[in-house]
Amino acid sequence: MEEEKNKNKNVKKIIIGIIAVGVITGVVVCFVIAYNNTKATNNQTNAIESNSTNSSNVSSKSSSSSISANTSNANTMNITSGGNYDLTGEYGSITVNTSEEVTLNLNGVEITNSNGPAINVEKAKKVTIVLSGENKATATTTEDLDGAIYSKADLEFSGTGSIEVKSNYDGIVSKDTLVIKNGTYTINSDDDAIKGKDSVEIQDGTFKINAGGDAIKASNDEDTSLGYVTISGGKFDITAESDGIQGITKVTITGGTFNIKSSEGIEATYVKIDDGTINIEASDDGINASNKSSISTPTVEINGGNITINMGQGDTDGIDANGNIYINGGTINITGNSAFDYDGTAQNNGGKIIVNGTETNTITNQMMGGGMRGGMPGEMNQNGEMPFGGQMQNGGQMQMNGGRKSR
Repeated sequence: MEEEKNKNKNVKKIIIGIIAVGVITGVVVCFVIAYNNTKATNNQTNAIESNSTNSSNVSSKSSSSSISANTSNANTMNITSGGNYDLTGEYGSITVNTSEEVTLNLNGVEITNSNGPAINVEKAKKVTIVLSGENKATATTTEDLDGAIYSKADLEFSGTGSIEVKSNYDGIVSKDTLVIKNGTYTINSDDDAIKGKDSVEIQDGTFKINAGGDAIKASNDEDTSLGYVTISGGKFDITAESDGIQGITKVTITGGTFNIKSSEGIEATYVKIDDGTINIEASDDGINASNKSSISTPTVEINGGNITINMGQGDTDGIDANGNIYINGGTINITGNSAFDYDGTAQNNGGKIIVNGTETNTITNQMMGGGMRGGMPGEMNQNGEMPFGGQMQNGGQMQMNGGRKSR
């Protein structure tokens, strides 16, 4: 009997021990769960971790809230997670490296980097820069990272603020698609000012550009079906050593006001102008459709707008096409030695053409590298005839310049 009681006591002890172990285990599990939940919650909050006095790693896991950063000691900021970032103050550089989307809200930001881009997007799904207030980006860049604002991802600008960009190479560069929806841009660059790879798409904005190369450019050396520029609005004051606007495949303008002073005003394989007020002063060609891509026959198509082209002296053309010229509407006012030069077909289907102050229905064609000089440019129409009944104006003399201009 005593032995049975002892046995029962032992069983009770075992049961109590099991219960105790279960309780302790449950407490531990609850603690672990609570800790992980707290950690996960903290990871959902934007945070800045300062590794040193000169650099900050910025991590954001939340796209619904914004991180706010205000610096006054020229920090280098490294963004490693997607999200919205509200930035003010001074920075040495801002780098984005994440597989997610990032929005940079710039409000009174000044970025100065003497050893690379001011903003460098090494990796991202897409980066949007929203402009508020006045901002500045100044950079001494390299040939590989050639933009003061440089992105290997799709890059988009919006907002009603402004940004001043200065660069020893290019100004704003996207190695993908570059979209500008609004804002005010003052760009001084030793080479190209605004450059996209697949495309440059501008919807609105105010632009003052001084470029040592091209002012606005889209160029894709790997895929010649890309590299196009589309502009639907905005105000542009452009001074460029090379082209004002260049697309490898196509330039399409459907609106906007343009004052362009450059070597060539607008150049692409296909130039299409539907509307807008365009003033061009060019030392080479005003509008040029050249063999830059096999996407189409080089063509200038004008369907509307008011276009004024003032050409420099010498072997220059107001509108030059290695293929065709179609004028279907709009007003084209050209002052220069040669109004038109084309290798294919030229048609005036309803546009108003003024050449050196005289309205004409004929799209004349340059001959002999500048052709006849006189009160009226020495040009022939598409039938090989001189305009105005075959008489040169004001007793002009025919001058032969040694053959047709090569382009």
